[in-house]
Amino acid sequence: QVQLVESGGGLVQPGGSLRLSCAASGSIFSTNVMGWYRQAPGSERELVARIFGGGDTNYADFVEGRFTISRDHAKNTVYLQMNSLKPEDTAVYYCNFRGTLRSMRSHEAWGQGTLVTVSS
Repeated sequence: QVQLVESGGGLVQPGGSLRLSCAASGSIFSTNVMGWYRQAPGSERELVARIFGGGDTNYADFVEGRFTISRDHAKNTVYLQMNSLKPEDTAVYYCNFRGTLRSMRSHEAWGQGTLVTVSS
């Protein structure tokens, strides 16, 4: 199947920056979209940003130009650069993969999540 390994979370002060990474591996034939979602305590999981196979991106309204999603095709890794972080950005961030396996079956996978805490 597909394994997603996330890294880069941690504690940062308001106004600070973090970069999350998500490396995908496994029996991948093609990637339709990779993205980042987040879930704060007591809230539902929500989309933060995603990047499509052709390179198009879209962002949640609350990002307001502070985050940038990018992808390294050679490494099959997606990044989320987060700047001007706010306390309300505190959440567990999850990487998501949607694509096709070498078996030609569609597949979706989630990472284990990485905690981002924005606090002084």
